[in-house]
Amino acid sequence: MAVKTLEIKPLGGLPNSKVDFGVEIENADVENLTDSDFEVIRDALYNSHVVVLKNQAGVSPKAQYELTKQFDPASDNYGHGKTLDAKRSVLHPDLKTIPHQPQVQVIGNGFYEEYEGLKNITLVHPHHKKFHKEAIPEEDDLAATRFFRWHIDAALYALNPPKVTSLMAVKVPAGRRQTLRYDDGTGEELDVPLGTTAFVSGQNMYNLLSEEDKEFVRTAKVEYAPHPYVWMSPAKSRSDGLGMVSEGVELPLSDLPPINEKNIKILPMCWKNPVTGNLALQIHPSAIKAIHLPNGEVMTDLKEVRDLVHRLQRPAISPEYVYPHDWVEGDLVLFNNQGVLHSVVGAFSPEEKRLFRQCNMASSEGVMGPDGKLY
Repeated sequence: MAVKTLEIKPLGGLPNSKVDFGVEIENADVENLTDSDFEVIRDALYNSHVVVLKNQAGVSPKAQYELTKQFDPASDNYGHGKTLDAKRSVLHPDLKTIPHQPQVQVIGNGFYEEYEGLKNITLVHPHHKKFHKEAIPEEDDLAATRFFRWHIDAALYALNPPKVTSLMAVKVPAGRRQTLRYDDGTGEELDVPLGTTAFVSGQNMYNLLSEEDKEFVRTAKVEYAPHPYVWMSPAKSRSDGLGMVSEGVELPLSDLPPINEKNIKILPMCWKNPVTGNLALQIHPSAIKAIHLPNGEVMTDLKEVRDLVHRLQRPAISPEYVYPHDWVEGDLVLFNNQGVLHSVVGAFSPEEKRLFRQCNMASSEGVMGPDGKLY
């Protein structure tokens, strides 16, 4: 049988879209991936940030894990470690671990009697009304939705941010569409497929800044809260999903699990692409606690910290810069977790079933700053 060569084409943009990242690849044999085909996929990922491998419906959790691990062979622990066990974590309800492949998580919506060793599981798609300060009115729910939470996949405490995340679409609900509202006073909206995953480029987020802001973000650092997903659990998000509303309700450090000062993450605002050398503005806006300024001072007023980061990031999540992936069953999406931000999207009815597999692993090394050093 003739071996098919990989076919690569750019992802189709929406009308008026300025999205300049993402490719689709046909003919990848993930279960039997050759070294040369992996190099093509790796090169596509670091140049295009989002890679959609089509027609991968039969790919096993083991093969998904092995492909993800190939980007960082020295890594092996799931990107959030055991933090999902913390019942107070905002991540706890969203994922279930595959017993025979613990680096791979199951997410989605609906009841499943059995899947990959998981029995009688009920998956719940994250809905913004549980996380946002103000929700879309009940009568508009299902017709309208929001960005749930713009983020990087990372524990941001003790573990290094994963290099790559893979998402596998096992079951996708039928093709209803929704109007995504920003509800932040701009009036901006975006037409999206039901249950899309939205991506924006951190490189574009950096390029849109003024020269003064570019200089600032190249030298400033972000300090993340210890156990950030527990720390933020009483707080609520902005309506655009880009960071939290400041009401002073975050848990005091004394109420968090034990803290080791050495495990607190202070990371550059900009991360350097290991292949292209381009800079991406990579900040997890919900988990930030302080900003270390270029002059050595530390900005600790949480509202000021959040407002500054929101000002820097908001231009790049405007509709023309967002890629909302229209999932098809069998899509295996790889994304450069150190070069994009992404968000869950969608409001489902109980009978709309969705089943996805997610895999990422804490990086074996820190992220590369603009100075070429690892942090």
